[in-house]
Amino acid sequence: MPTIDLAPAPRPLALPDGRPAAAAWSLDPTVKHLNHGSFGAVPLVAQQEQDRQRRLMEASPVQWFPALPGKIATARSTLAGFLGVAVDDLALVPNASAGASVAYNSLPARPGGEVLVTDHGYGAVTMGAERLARRWGGTLRTAHVPLDADEDTAYACVTAAMGEATGLVVIDHITSATARWMPVGRIAAEARRRGIPVLVDGAHVPGLAADPLAGVDCDIWVGNLHKFGCAPRGTAALVARTALRDSLFPLIDSWGARDPFPHRFDTQGTVDATSYLAASTALDFVGDTWGWETARTYMEELADYAERIVAEAFSGLTGEDCRVDVGMPVGALRLVRLPAPLAAAHAEADALRDRVMRELGVAAAFTSFDGVGYLRLSTHVYNTPADFEYFAEHCVPTLGAWSRNDSHGGHR
Repeated sequence: MPTIDLAPAPRPLALPDGRPAAAAWSLDPTVKHLNHGSFGAVPLVAQQEQDRQRRLMEASPVQWFPALPGKIATARSTLAGFLGVAVDDLALVPNASAGASVAYNSLPARPGGEVLVTDHGYGAVTMGAERLARRWGGTLRTAHVPLDADEDTAYACVTAAMGEATGLVVIDHITSATARWMPVGRIAAEARRRGIPVLVDGAHVPGLAADPLAGVDCDIWVGNLHKFGCAPRGTAALVARTALRDSLFPLIDSWGARDPFPHRFDTQGTVDATSYLAASTALDFVGDTWGWETARTYMEELADYAERIVAEAFSGLTGEDCRVDVGMPVGALRLVRLPAPLAAAHAEADALRDRVMRELGVAAAFTSFDGVGYLRLSTHVYNTPADFEYFAEHCVPTLGAWSRNDSHGGHR
């Protein structure tokens, strides 16, 4: 078993009554939850508020649904304040991918146009960009950004790929597979100078940035409130602040279709929108209990610690440096390089995630980039140093054995 460097770790956060922070969630205590970044986790108070809203909906549907657009408009006002944007610039959508689909379905056609993405893009959003390029009769162009690229290098890589045919730039604010920031403000400014629309995928950003859209003058920005914001799943923001917003319509044509943006998004038939109505309860819970700045500081300090001890454990096992330079690191998200050949491709990474959950009882994220597999660590207020110490001590040796077995052609 590798020797773990138990350097000073952040003191775990607690509830006002002294109980561990995790007591405010309904997470299975028999599972180590080390992957908040994928699906989030909803505090009990927000679950209870959503249940209350659902009871009202089911008690009198005929009363509920005509009044729902007004309720959503009120929710938008609160959520706009959290994101630091004007309420009339914000529409609510089920997730960031849905927001991207809104953009793809609504933007004016650019026959023969090129859609520019990066090789760090989220797979589903990139697939949508590819479909858009096909509908335009154009092509998908992918800018390569080295994993260790600093802000200037990343900016240069993306802007160098812009050309006369570029009809849309799709850029991640925080990348999912590689856990790094992108300089979206600078990229959007250059695209605007060239007259190119920009869609920013900020799926992970709400909750991780105090003012997510500060300095980001893009046409469309989408971000999930159900990841680090801990809102009920199915809650995301679409922010549009340029003339292109007038062309944006929800994925469902409903009775609000003739309303202006963003009000037409408030009417979506019989969709269960209780996640939107309970979102502020989750945000307020974190804010009132610890304060978002304290929460972000804890997440970052814990991620520093987790990255260090897990990378040291893998390095001690393999004799290689398993630390990763991602150029523009994210506070609560980190990468650690896995022993080859683990998770060398997307499908293999997902299979490893499922196997670790099934056999080791740990919810973890595994990703790949340029044929190299990584463990993506993500933290939240309910995590403690002990969660990651457990992974380093008990799971790293098993993953090392699996990698040796795979490299020799053994059974997966």
